[in-house]
Amino acid sequence: MAFPIIDTHCDILSYLAKTPNASPENPEDIACAIPLLQKGHVKMQVCAIYTDVKAGSMELAVREAFKYREMLLTHSHELVQADAAFLRSMDLNSKIGMVAAIENAAGLADEKAPIQKAYEQLDKLIQMTGRIAYISLTHHTENRFGGGNYTEGIGLKEDGKRVLDYISGKRIAIDLSHTSDLLAEGILKHIDTQKLVIPVIASHSNFRSKWNHKRNLSDEFAKEIIYRGGIIGINFLRAFLDTENPERVYDHILYGFEIGAEEQMCFGADFFYTKDFPDPSRHPFYFPIVEDASKYPSILEKLAEHLSTDQLEKLAYKNCQRFFGKVWES
Repeated sequence: MAFPIIDTHCDILSYLAKTPNASPENPEDIACAIPLLQKGHVKMQVCAIYTDVKAGSMELAVREAFKYREMLLTHSHELVQADAAFLRSMDLNSKIGMVAAIENAAGLADEKAPIQKAYEQLDKLIQMTGRIAYISLTHHTENRFGGGNYTEGIGLKEDGKRVLDYISGKRIAIDLSHTSDLLAEGILKHIDTQKLVIPVIASHSNFRSKWNHKRNLSDEFAKEIIYRGGIIGINFLRAFLDTENPERVYDHILYGFEIGAEEQMCFGADFFYTKDFPDPSRHPFYFPIVEDASKYPSILEKLAEHLSTDQLEKLAYKNCQRFFGKVWES
């Protein structure tokens, strides 16, 4: 099926920033290379600025933002900056819309930087990339902003609250994909008690009820995203689907529809450069049926056995088109 696709998470920028001779055109290196996006009918791709919790995180974030800008410039015949106008008429545009996001706020301020530097860094990254679609405060581990998905008993810290306060009203979503449950709870509570204007999403997360992994959303937080009108991007990584059963990707998608997330479901494949990953147990990272961005048409064709054309269109692009269109035009 040739529906247009909007995908809410990939890590092409860290690949470009850290890998020698990296190219966004190389499908042998990364599963979201431009030729694969084109083959899969991807019309908008969110590109994460990913950093770890260590010295140099701020500099790496800037380098990834530069790579984003360079990618758009050097591939301007294929790529374009995504904005509200692009979303309204993307079916008429031959180019792929790109937009940046921040995965781990360690890229905004390392552990020792004054909090004011986080605000300045965010403003700089927005200026460099044109827009930041969303921010995740953490990755797997703890940082100055809160607890990551592999931490226990660590919620929203004071610096996390300050970042939330700063982005309120700036048309930037907050991403729950890498939070501890306690951090997710703290984020939602702070947004509500302070009456902040911040959309809530999970850019690349599956459902814990279908595969019991800390990286996956509990039903409680999935329903919070539904209630708040966010989006939930299904992740293609084997570790978060089911390490043995490739068909489980369809179970996760259909489960979202079952629990009332028909207006929230989308794709957040989480394609990244895997060749330098040291843990052999993680290989292969993706099952063949979801191994790269060219697979979207076959995924939708399989889902057509269970979902209507209207539901397939929502999953493929309409939910994201509506969500980002509303946020960016507000």
